[in-house]
Amino acid sequence: MASVEIKTFESPDEVRQFQGNGHADVVQVGGRTIGRGVFEPGWKWSENVKPIAGTDSCQVSHLGYVVSGRMRVVMDDGTDGEVGPGDVCAIPPGHDAEVVGDEPCVLVDFGEFGDYAKSS
Repeated sequence: MASVEIKTFESPDEVRQFQGNGHADVVQVGGRTIGRGVFEPGWKWSENVKPIAGTDSCQVSHLGYVVSGRMRVVMDDGTDGEVGPGDVCAIPPGHDAEVVGDEPCVLVDFGEFGDYAKSS
């Protein structure tokens, strides 16, 4: 018989530090990897995660919910968008992103979070 599986970001399975300005709390639940990114003011993917990922732009697909703060996402083709508290977003691979304003952006990611910001 199946049972309920419960995890908390307050006691994550793993914490992945960005190269400055934040971290990701990671839990494994229901056969999925779920991340809560805490992106501090000044965080930018191309500065804080690119050295870890080793790609020109983020190649992870994100399916997220923004808890607080704001983030601007710029796709490789130059199109962009901004997300904020209460927004649900789908971001395909091929983008850069940065925190907007003076408040940390907290985003829960249900997408392809498996290897995001993970050193090899």
